[in-house]
This record gives sequence, structure tokens and C-alpha cells, in this order.
Amino acid sequence: MSILNFPDAERLVVDFLKNRAELAGTVVDNRPPAGFDGTQKAVLVSRVGGAWLDDQHLDQPLIDLEVYGPDKTAAHTIALAARACVLELAGTTYGTAVVTDVIEADGPRWLPDYNRPAGNRYLGTVRLLIRPA
Repeated sequence: MSILNFPDAERLVVDFLKNRAELAGTVVDNRPPAGFDGTQKAVLVSRVGGAWLDDQHLDQPLIDLEVYGPDKTAAHTIALAARACVLELAGTTYGTAVVTDVIEADGPRWLPDYNRPAGNRYLGTVRLLIRPA
């Protein structure tokens, strides 16, 4: 029996998004930067579920994109840019893994962050289909 080498789905998305021109000036990471209050331009990436399909040899992580901005309009603009970029992951490789498809599970929606009352947040969820090495 071979050992599966699952890629870090959060890092995969962060690495794909962090240098995109569409997100210039936006922090992209899987944790908030120091002093984060929700008003900075940021895309926070988190794996929130998903499952391994053994018979298809596919990992299907669900990935949340929490998008923040200095105001609601800016956060929405960043959310739309991040959404468009992440959909381009289909067909890319990450190490020895291949992203075979990206499926939007829930498009960007306004979701106030009650832990950061000054923040402006949109949340979207995608499902990646990843074939690990």
C-alpha cells in the first residue's frame, strides 16, 4: 500500500492568489496579519471540510475565502477578484498534485464579522478536486 501525499489545500490557494495582479495591495494568507481589525484589504483562506474519495483518488477540500476591505464596496470588489482568480486553479499543479476542477459551492455573500465590528466581510466557498501524487 502506498502512502498518500496530500497537499496543503490552504497553502495551495494562498500561493496561487498572493501574487495575482488583481489582488495587488491585498494580504492573502491562512491567518490574519498582526493587528488585524477587519478594515484592511485581506483574503483569509481556510479549509472548512471536504473528503477523500478513495475509488476516484480525489481529495475534495472545501475552502472558505473570507474577504475584508476598508468598506463594503472595497470588500465586495476584492471578493469578486478573488473569486475569479480561484476559479482559474483548475488544471494547475501544486508540487506533484493536480487540481482537476474547481466548483463554486457558495458565491461571495455579505457576512458581518461580529468579532471585528469595524470589519467589512464577504465570504465565499469553493470545492477543489485534487489528485494527489
